[in-house]
Amino acid sequence: MKYDVTITIGLKEGMLNPEARAIQHALANLGFPTEDLSTARLYRITLDAADAAAAEKEAGQMCERLLANPVIHHYTIEVE
Repeated sequence: MKYDVTITIGLKEGMLNPEARAIQHALANLGFPTEDLSTARLYRITLDAADAAAAEKEAGQMCERLLANPVIHHYTIEVE
């Protein structure tokens, strides 16, 4: 069965995020001050798996082995 999986990967709390800092500064210069800003990467993947739990497990393995660095990143997985 095919499952659509959405993986969101962001930096853990306390990690430096120069991209977010630059965007936050640029927004302030345009008149849009923000209290906090963070960035994340979003992956949408279609998987063929036996069930939703198997699709989620496979996506987690993708994160652990390639997509995320578990030392500095956190990630969430949504299966549809």
